[in-house]
Amino acid sequence: MMDRMKKIPVREQEPEVRARNFNEVCYGYDELEARAEASRCLNCKNPGCVAHCPVSIKIPVFIKQLKDGDFTAAAATIAEDSSLPAICGRVCPQETQCESGCILGVKGEAVSIGRLERFVADWSRGNGIRPEPAKLRNGRKVAVVGSGPAGLACASDLARMGYDVTIFEMLHKAGGVLQYGIPEFRLPKDTVVAHEIENVKALGVKIETNVVIGRTLTIDDLFDREGFEAVFVGSGAGLPKFMGIPGENLNGVFSANEYLTRSNLMQAYSPESDTPIRIGRKVAVVGGGNVAMDAARTALRLGSEVTIVYRRTEKELPARSEEVHHALQEGIRFCMLTNPVEVLGDEKGCVKALRCLKMTLGEPDASGRRSPVPVSGSEFDLEADLVIMALGTSPNPLISSTTGGLETDRRGCLVATPEGATTREGVFAGGDAVTGAATVILAMGAGRKAAAAMDEYLKNKR
Repeated sequence: MMDRMKKIPVREQEPEVRARNFNEVCYGYDELEARAEASRCLNCKNPGCVAHCPVSIKIPVFIKQLKDGDFTAAAATIAEDSSLPAICGRVCPQETQCESGCILGVKGEAVSIGRLERFVADWSRGNGIRPEPAKLRNGRKVAVVGSGPAGLACASDLARMGYDVTIFEMLHKAGGVLQYGIPEFRLPKDTVVAHEIENVKALGVKIETNVVIGRTLTIDDLFDREGFEAVFVGSGAGLPKFMGIPGENLNGVFSANEYLTRSNLMQAYSPESDTPIRIGRKVAVVGGGNVAMDAARTALRLGSEVTIVYRRTEKELPARSEEVHHALQEGIRFCMLTNPVEVLGDEKGCVKALRCLKMTLGEPDASGRRSPVPVSGSEFDLEADLVIMALGTSPNPLISSTTGGLETDRRGCLVATPEGATTREGVFAGGDAVTGAATVILAMGAGRKAAAAMDEYLKNKR
């Protein structure tokens, strides 16, 4: 008999097998497992899961439809609020968002909302379900800068409203961070990402790649030469941060951004790829977020011995618990309460070690986390021939520096209202370009809010 307080377990590749390949780790639910998990839902009158979902998916509705076997209806319900369900079902931190509001989670385990969303999306892909474009078009042109989750969500909503939407993407493939940032073993590109983007295009959205806004075209060009009436900037946060310690310019120090872009977007992990990627014997990854886990697990699959260096404890790790769990299962070493102070090189200028200090936790910092404090006399060298800095990213200043009237804050992020209106009339923004690096679903939520605000702005524009 099924224990209603326990999730239906999901099948995965065994750790010792998946650590040597780039195939997707999690297999997801089959139909019987999905319907059994869906039957755990209490169908609350005041569902906390919806309140905790950044795009407000009608979660109890689609779960009931799934439980009843009406997968087409479940897909249609999700599509009302999300244009990227197969992606969100895989990479969003449901445990701190929708699932954190599930009443079952008070005394047991929350419903696996993300896995159910993934099942419905995968079923839709396998059965050729496509979204329908708007029946009525208003003939008004809107531009979206960036084809990441914020841009795709904004473009999808605007297209459903009847706008003529064009996305401008600087890279040769659409998807933004979905293409270059998240590894294949978490998010397959040729199946999942490509299909979700085709669904956005099925709504009538046009995507132009290899267009660098701020160089190929400016925001002013979009208004004055191309005839767009409003612009959404969802250009993300692709500028990597470094520590500013000695030795960061040595051969063998990478940003996680470059390392993952080579592997993900340019498929350097594949023997058929011409893109070079450095494979270290011993790799140190500095940082504790999801990007650090992605970089470490990628390096492991390329054949390296990997250590994650983090200056707080495992309790303070900002990465998803699932990603930390998978990394530990796969044999990645965690060097906690440790802070690098110098990258050491050999006579050829190549990395040979990471000099570190042990830390202890002091008083909480501005974020509420306890500040790490160096332990006197604790210096030691961690052997490494490749160091990957996974310390976060900030927005590229290209758009703000080439567009008059756009204000930025001290981090270089665009200043915008909660609805996405920037300090330049007709220009809206959302996602990482405004908040700094965050999650896929939060970027999508920002894109949807901006789409609604743009619609209101254009309706009132003479």
